[in-house]
Amino acid sequence: MQNTDYVPIAALNQYSYCPHRFWRMFCAGEFVDNQYTIEGTTLHDCIHTLGEGNREDVWQVRAVWLKSEKYKLIGKSDLIEAENGEFFPVEYKRGKKGKWDNDELQVCAQTLCLEEMTGKTINTGYIYYAESHQRQPVEISTDLRNQAIATISDVLKLWESGIVPLAIYSPRCRGCSLFSQCLPLANERVNKYREEVCSHRLCHGYTD
Repeated sequence: MQNTDYVPIAALNQYSYCPHRFWRMFCAGEFVDNQYTIEGTTLHDCIHTLGEGNREDVWQVRAVWLKSEKYKLIGKSDLIEAENGEFFPVEYKRGKKGKWDNDELQVCAQTLCLEEMTGKTINTGYIYYAESHQRQPVEISTDLRNQAIATISDVLKLWESGIVPLAIYSPRCRGCSLFSQCLPLANERVNKYREEVCSHRLCHGYTD
Protein backbone atom coordinates (compact mmCIF):
# COMPACT_ATOMS: atom_id res chain seq x y z
CA MET A 1 0.00 0.00 0.00
CA GLN A 2 1.44 3.33 -0.99
CA ASN A 3 1.32 6.74 0.71
CA THR A 4 -2.24 8.02 0.47
CA ASP A 5 -1.62 11.72 1.20
CA TYR A 6 -2.37 12.46 -2.46
CA VAL A 7 -4.31 10.57 -5.08
CA PRO A 8 -2.49 10.19 -8.41
CA ILE A 9 -4.61 11.75 -11.15
CA ALA A 10 -4.18 8.62 -13.29
CA ALA A 11 -5.64 6.53 -10.45
CA LEU A 12 -9.07 8.07 -11.06
CA ASN A 13 -8.97 6.84 -14.65
CA GLN A 14 -8.05 3.30 -13.57
CA TYR A 15 -10.58 3.16 -10.71
CA SER A 16 -13.39 4.36 -12.95
CA TYR A 17 -12.44 1.77 -15.57
CA CYS A 18 -12.17 -1.10 -13.07
CA PRO A 19 -11.74 -0.90 -9.27
CA HIS A 20 -9.96 -4.27 -9.23
CA ARG A 21 -7.47 -3.12 -11.89
CA PHE A 22 -6.89 0.04 -9.84
CA TRP A 23 -6.21 -2.04 -6.73
CA ARG A 24 -3.69 -4.25 -8.51
CA MET A 25 -1.85 -1.27 -10.00
CA PHE A 26 -1.86 1.24 -7.16
CA CYS A 27 -2.22 -0.94 -4.03
CA ALA A 28 -0.57 -4.25 -4.93
CA GLY A 29 1.98 -2.64 -7.27
CA GLU A 30 1.22 -5.09 -10.09
CA PHE A 31 1.49 -4.13 -13.73
CA VAL A 32 1.91 -6.20 -16.88
CA ASP A 33 2.69 -4.68 -20.26
CA ASN A 34 0.87 -5.62 -23.43
CA GLN A 35 0.70 -4.07 -26.90
CA TYR A 36 -1.62 -1.30 -25.74
CA THR A 37 0.33 -0.30 -22.62
CA ILE A 38 3.66 -0.32 -24.51
CA GLU A 39 2.19 1.93 -27.22
CA GLY A 40 0.73 4.21 -24.55
CA THR A 41 4.03 4.42 -22.67
CA THR A 42 5.91 5.21 -25.88
CA LEU A 43 3.44 7.97 -26.70
CA HIS A 44 3.76 9.53 -23.24
CA ASP A 45 7.56 9.26 -23.30
CA CYS A 46 7.51 11.36 -26.46
CA ILE A 47 5.16 13.90 -24.87
CA HIS A 48 6.63 14.12 -21.36
CA THR A 49 9.65 16.22 -22.25
CA LEU A 50 9.43 19.43 -20.27
CA GLY A 51 9.21 22.39 -22.59
CA GLU A 52 7.10 25.23 -23.82
CA GLY A 53 6.33 26.93 -27.09
CA ASN A 54 3.68 28.56 -29.18
CA ARG A 55 1.30 27.22 -31.81
CA GLU A 56 0.04 30.34 -33.57
CA ASP A 57 -1.62 32.30 -30.74
CA VAL A 58 -1.71 29.37 -28.32
CA TRP A 59 0.96 29.04 -25.61
CA GLN A 60 1.79 25.41 -24.82
CA VAL A 61 3.72 23.80 -21.98
CA ARG A 62 4.33 20.07 -21.56
CA ALA A 63 4.99 17.75 -18.64
CA VAL A 64 3.93 20.12 -15.86
CA TRP A 65 3.21 18.72 -12.41
CA LEU A 66 -0.32 19.49 -11.22
CA LYS A 67 -1.43 19.46 -7.60
CA SER A 68 -4.56 20.21 -5.59
CA GLU A 69 -4.50 20.61 -1.82
CA LYS A 70 -8.30 20.81 -1.70
CA TYR A 71 -8.87 17.50 -3.46
CA LYS A 72 -5.55 15.85 -2.56
CA LEU A 73 -4.64 15.21 -6.19
CA ILE A 74 -1.24 15.09 -7.86
CA GLY A 75 -0.02 14.16 -11.32
CA LYS A 76 1.79 15.23 -14.46
CA SER A 77 -0.02 16.88 -17.37
CA ASP A 78 0.64 15.87 -20.97
CA LEU A 79 0.00 19.38 -22.25
CA ILE A 80 -1.41 22.65 -20.93
CA GLU A 81 -2.53 25.29 -23.41
CA ALA A 82 -3.31 28.95 -22.75
CA GLU A 83 -5.15 31.26 -25.10
CA ASN A 84 -6.64 34.68 -24.36
CA GLY A 85 -6.13 34.20 -20.64
CA GLU A 86 -7.86 30.80 -20.56
CA PHE A 87 -6.22 27.46 -19.72
CA PHE A 88 -6.98 24.07 -21.25
CA PRO A 89 -5.62 20.67 -20.12
CA VAL A 90 -4.90 18.24 -22.97
CA GLU A 91 -4.54 14.51 -22.29
CA TYR A 92 -2.97 12.19 -24.89
CA LYS A 93 -4.24 8.63 -25.41
CA ARG A 94 -2.89 5.96 -27.76
CA GLY A 95 -6.16 4.61 -29.18
CA LYS A 96 -9.43 6.13 -30.22
CA LYS A 97 -12.40 7.30 -28.18
CA GLY A 98 -13.98 4.37 -26.37
CA LYS A 99 -17.38 3.66 -24.89
CA TRP A 100 -16.52 4.73 -21.35
CA ASP A 101 -15.84 8.07 -19.68
CA ASN A 102 -12.75 7.25 -17.61
CA ASP A 103 -10.52 9.39 -19.86
CA GLU A 104 -12.85 12.36 -19.39
CA LEU A 105 -12.63 11.84 -15.64
CA GLN A 106 -8.83 12.13 -15.82
CA VAL A 107 -9.10 15.42 -17.73
CA CYS A 108 -11.55 16.71 -15.14
CA ALA A 109 -9.11 15.83 -12.34
CA GLN A 110 -6.40 17.78 -14.16
CA THR A 111 -8.84 20.67 -14.41
CA LEU A 112 -9.51 20.68 -10.67
CA CYS A 113 -5.76 20.99 -10.05
CA LEU A 114 -5.24 23.64 -12.72
CA GLU A 115 -8.12 25.75 -11.43
CA GLU A 116 -6.66 25.73 -7.93
CA MET A 117 -3.18 26.57 -9.24
CA THR A 118 -4.29 29.41 -11.54
CA GLY A 119 -7.37 30.74 -9.77
CA LYS A 120 -9.30 30.54 -13.04
CA THR A 121 -12.44 28.59 -13.92
CA ILE A 122 -11.92 26.06 -16.71
CA ASN A 123 -14.90 24.83 -18.68
CA THR A 124 -13.20 22.77 -21.40
CA GLY A 125 -10.39 20.26 -21.68
CA TYR A 126 -9.28 17.99 -24.53
CA ILE A 127 -8.26 14.41 -25.20
CA TYR A 128 -6.04 13.76 -28.21
CA TYR A 129 -6.42 10.23 -29.58
CA ALA A 130 -3.28 9.19 -31.46
CA GLU A 131 -4.91 6.41 -33.47
CA SER A 132 -7.59 8.64 -34.96
CA HIS A 133 -5.49 11.84 -34.85
CA GLN A 134 -8.50 13.62 -33.41
CA ARG A 135 -8.80 16.03 -30.52
CA GLN A 136 -11.98 15.42 -28.53
CA PRO A 137 -13.36 18.30 -26.45
CA VAL A 138 -14.37 17.49 -22.87
CA GLU A 139 -17.01 19.66 -21.24
CA ILE A 140 -16.08 20.14 -17.58
CA SER A 141 -19.69 20.00 -16.46
CA THR A 142 -21.06 19.98 -12.93
CA ASP A 143 -21.92 16.29 -13.30
CA LEU A 144 -18.38 15.42 -14.39
CA ARG A 145 -16.91 17.43 -11.52
CA ASN A 146 -19.15 15.66 -9.02
CA GLN A 147 -18.20 12.30 -10.51
CA ALA A 148 -14.50 13.12 -10.19
CA ILE A 149 -14.88 14.26 -6.58
CA ALA A 150 -16.89 11.13 -5.72
CA THR A 151 -14.23 8.94 -7.33
CA ILE A 152 -11.49 10.63 -5.29
CA SER A 153 -13.50 9.81 -2.16
CA ASP A 154 -13.98 6.19 -3.28
CA VAL A 155 -10.26 5.78 -3.94
CA LEU A 156 -9.33 7.12 -0.50
CA LYS A 157 -11.92 4.88 1.19
CA LEU A 158 -10.54 1.85 -0.63
CA TRP A 159 -6.99 2.70 0.41
CA GLU A 160 -8.06 3.12 4.02
CA SER A 161 -10.14 -0.07 4.12
CA GLY A 162 -7.57 -2.33 2.48
CA ILE A 163 -10.42 -4.38 1.01
CA VAL A 164 -9.68 -5.92 -2.39
CA PRO A 165 -12.46 -5.18 -4.92
CA LEU A 166 -13.92 -8.20 -6.65
CA ALA A 167 -12.72 -9.04 -10.15
CA ILE A 168 -15.94 -8.85 -12.18
CA TYR A 169 -15.87 -9.75 -15.85
CA SER A 170 -17.15 -7.17 -18.34
CA PRO A 171 -16.38 -6.13 -21.94
CA ARG A 172 -13.78 -3.79 -20.44
CA CYS A 173 -11.64 -6.83 -19.63
CA ARG A 174 -10.85 -7.31 -23.31
CA GLY A 175 -7.42 -5.90 -23.94
CA CYS A 176 -6.65 -5.37 -20.23
CA SER A 177 -2.99 -6.15 -19.53
CA LEU A 178 -3.92 -7.59 -16.11
CA PHE A 179 -6.59 -9.97 -17.40
CA SER A 180 -4.44 -13.06 -16.84
CA GLN A 181 -3.67 -11.91 -13.30
CA CYS A 182 -7.19 -11.47 -11.98
CA LEU A 183 -8.96 -14.11 -14.13
CA PRO A 184 -12.47 -12.65 -13.66
CA LEU A 185 -14.14 -15.45 -15.65
CA ALA A 186 -12.49 -18.10 -13.46
CA ASN A 187 -13.68 -16.27 -10.34
CA GLU A 188 -17.22 -16.18 -11.72
CA ARG A 189 -17.14 -19.93 -12.41
CA VAL A 190 -15.84 -20.68 -8.92
CA ASN A 191 -18.55 -18.53 -7.32
CA LYS A 192 -21.23 -20.13 -9.47
CA TYR A 193 -19.96 -23.59 -8.52
CA ARG A 194 -20.08 -22.68 -4.83
CA GLU A 195 -23.65 -21.43 -5.20
CA GLU A 196 -24.67 -24.64 -6.96
CA VAL A 197 -23.05 -26.78 -4.25
CA CYS A 198 -24.78 -24.80 -1.50
CA SER A 199 -28.11 -25.04 -3.29
CA HIS A 200 -27.68 -28.79 -3.74
CA ARG A 201 -26.84 -29.32 -0.09
CA LEU A 202 -29.85 -27.29 1.09
CA CYS A 203 -32.19 -29.14 -1.28
CA HIS A 204 -31.03 -32.48 0.17
CA GLY A 205 -31.16 -31.38 3.77
CA TYR A 206 -27.43 -31.03 4.41
CA THR A 207 -26.74 -28.28 6.96
CA ASP A 208 -23.11 -28.80 7.92
